Amino acid sequence: MARPSKFDREHAVEIAMNEIWSHGYAACSVKALSETLGITRSSFYNAFGSREDLFLEALAVYFERSPDKALATAMADDPVKSLLTRTFYAACQVRAADKEHRGCLVINSVAELCNTDAKLGPVMKNAVLGNLARFEQLLKWAVKSGEIPADTDIRAKALALQNLLVGLNALCKAVTSEAELWMAAKTTLIGLGLYEESAQDSET
Repeated sequence: MARPSKFDREHAVEIAMNEIWSHGYAACSVKALSETLGITRSSFYNAFGSREDLFLEALAVYFERSPDKALATAMADDPVKSLLTRTFYAACQVRAADKEHRGCLVINSVAELCNTDAKLGPVMKNAVLGNLARFEQLLKWAVKSGEIPADTDIRAKALALQNLLVGLNALCKAVTSEAELWMAAKTTLIGLGLYEESAQDSET
């Protein structure tokens, strides 16, 4: 079947994102994706270049919708504890609401591709390290504004926050209760001295 004249590329990327999210990158061969999209292999390559290129497009779409996107768009004068509390609470809501319990596309792909795929592995590694760097920046702002003590071990807390986010995005595939996911996140945030009661209240 030839590629339809009114091929909706944006919709196709959306479909591919969900296929990879549900089944994993390895399971989504060019053949499998082409059949799902209703196009030939040659049309697939004409439209997307390669399976890796399509994955990167799908990943960009996913990043724009991820519940932790707020971390990347934060400003230096944003209250950090409030931002962290709201972001982790939103992550728990989103993961629990997914009836397929797919977890996080990024973390799923990190587990699948890091240290195994020469092209995409470094991309996934950088996604994790980039998020870690954002946590560090947020904590530096929090120190500067007086939200957290000046002697805070920023690297240690940033690693703990990244570990919490990765853990939640994997845990939600087995623990599907929003209340229990939030219990885990809230307990960690309190332990790190980064929980803001009023911020979570505003979300409920």
